[in-house]
Amino acid sequence: MNAGTRPLVVGVDGSEPSLRAVDWAADEAVVRGVPLKLVYACLWDRYEGASLAHDLGRTDGRPTPQDVIGAATRRAQARQPALEVTSAVVFDAPEYALVHAGREAAAVVVGTRGRSGLAEMLLGSVSLTVAAQADCPVIVLRGSHDNQVTPPVHGRVVVGVGEHPEHSAAVAFAAAEALRRQVPLLAVRAWRCPAIETTDNPRLADTPAQVHEEQAVKALDEALHDLSPAVDVVRRTVEGPARQVLVDASHRADLLVVGARRTEGRFGLQLGRVAHAALHHSACPVAVVPHPE
Repeated sequence: MNAGTRPLVVGVDGSEPSLRAVDWAADEAVVRGVPLKLVYACLWDRYEGASLAHDLGRTDGRPTPQDVIGAATRRAQARQPALEVTSAVVFDAPEYALVHAGREAAAVVVGTRGRSGLAEMLLGSVSLTVAAQADCPVIVLRGSHDNQVTPPVHGRVVVGVGEHPEHSAAVAFAAAEALRRQVPLLAVRAWRCPAIETTDNPRLADTPAQVHEEQAVKALDEALHDLSPAVDVVRRTVEGPARQVLVDASHRADLLVVGARRTEGRFGLQLGRVAHAALHHSACPVAVVPHPE
């Protein structure tokens, strides 16, 4: 399948957060000019029928998978009538089904679903697992996303520039998102001055803070060097832990983009500390963009 025609995949489970994710994903698919694919995965004996959204419209017992996927499809078509929408029901664990669907997707969109009525505050295990294992970008709809991609709420996409800026898939993804939304891209590089300098470099001994900030500026320049002039880029270096710096920036953003290194052959969750913190504490949707080591 050509990368340009790959669908945007959104995971649905019948809950209100997942149907709001359908709204957001439908808007995103239109902005990208790609089809939308709805994926409902379940292990039927574990299904949590009590958490279903009112939109399903059934009062005669447990809804069927067709009820769940049908409600989500109607929601997407009502949101974006001209959008091409397909759907699939998969009888498997949701996290595995969505990771598999991501192999032929432009990106995967998932909502948050708490276990005790805190759906907008807690990151569910499905969202975390998909973000940590998928081969494609994963967008987790944390925070107050107002169910919309456009028009922008804050008018800004934020990207964190990490330790290897010259190979940043996250920066390229964020730049494309900013162009699609016609908003500025804020590129942030956090830096910290060690409490005790152990180097013989006289510059570090005299003005350590200035040197560390200069290194952060250089990292930004390397990461942004190949971006199109059409991207309206704002550079910012901030002293402090990267996790906190990016979470703070998320309060004034429509999308926060972070990278996550993937090591071939390695199992388990592959998320760095920064991406993990963003997924749990961001005030806006978070896009986790994988890049191989």
